[in-house]
This record gives sequence, C-alpha cells and structure tokens, in this order.
Amino acid sequence: MNLLLYLDYAGVAVFAATGALAASRKQLDIIGFLFLASFTGIGGGTVRDVILGLPVFWVVNPAYILVCVAVAWVVFFTAHLVESRYKLLLWLDALGMSAYAAIGAAKGMEATGSPTVAIVMGLLTATFGGILRDLLAGEPSVLLKPEIYVSAAMVGAGIYTLAEIAELPPQASAVVAFVAAFMVRGGALKFGWTFPAYRSRPGRNPEDIP
Repeated sequence: MNLLLYLDYAGVAVFAATGALAASRKQLDIIGFLFLASFTGIGGGTVRDVILGLPVFWVVNPAYILVCVAVAWVVFFTAHLVESRYKLLLWLDALGMSAYAAIGAAKGMEATGSPTVAIVMGLLTATFGGILRDLLAGEPSVLLKPEIYVSAAMVGAGIYTLAEIAELPPQASAVVAFVAAFMVRGGALKFGWTFPAYRSRPGRNPEDIP
C-alpha cells in the first residue's frame, strides 16, 4: 500500500472523527454519529470524483465506509473523555484538510493533467466535508471563522501541483503538501493568523450623486 493510499484512508478517518465529534456536541444517538461521520468522511471525495467523472472511491472500495463506521463507534464511546471536543474537532479537521488537499490535487492532476483543475480539486476535497459537517450539525461554518482555512488548503494543493510539475515522486509531493497545509492551518489555530477583513464604507447620500 503506497503513501497516497494511506493518506487517503487517514483523511477519511480523521474527517469522520470530526463528524462524530460534532454529533457528540449535539448529543445525538449512534445513528446520528454514523450519519455525520460518514457524510463528513466521504463528502469531499465524493463530489471530487463526480465532477471528474471517476468511479466514486467508496463505491469502488467500500472499506472507506467501514472506516467511517468504526470511527463513529469509537468516538461514541470515548468522546466524553475529551475535555474540549470543539478544540479537538478543529485540530483533527486541520489534519484531514491537509491530507485531502494533497489527495484531491493528486487525483485532479492524474485525471486531467491540468494544474488548475488539480488545485481546485484539492480545495474542494479538503473543504467540502467540513462544510457539510457544519451544515448538518448546525455548527458555525469553518469558512466563516476569521482564521485562515481555505488558503491553507490552497497552499497544500498548490505545492503538490508544483511538485508534480517538477517531477518529484508522488509520495514526496504528498508529504511536502500535507506538511505545508497543516503548518499554515495549525499556525492559524495557534496564533490566530488572519487576512485583513473587508471593512464597509458609509454609502453616499443619493442627493450628493450628480
């Protein structure tokens, strides 16, 4: 089993764990845990494969669903041991996002050969599962947080794509992309890195407009 496949399984498992943690915060039953874990774990990859016209990865290999189910059961019985489940959710999300930024870019590049498509697929794969989780769980969306998030996924996908263009080995490209994305997102969580926010300006009085 090569590193990219390990990274793919790890991304699914970690994102599934964030879905299950979200279910624990809402005090759902085991069915709720299974539902949120599965949708979060496979959501981004499913949309990616549908857009690229590829066989959906978990249909080809149902082991991905079993990973989500196993993670949901583990979190169901252990979530109460974690003091700050939301903080853990954010850090696990950072890990999953970083892994999926590399995997999404790799699949996009392999399917189309286009650097642009590769970066977009990395972004989509890395962020859609978290967006879906927050929407279904009624949590504040990670996209609306002030800390850098999407940009971290873009860094990971972009670095993987550049490494592929430079003809580095795929496994080395994946490791570098994962580390870069996680450092950016981890720094944002740890130090509150943000971009300058938009500041609205007072509108003009209609009577002053010639």
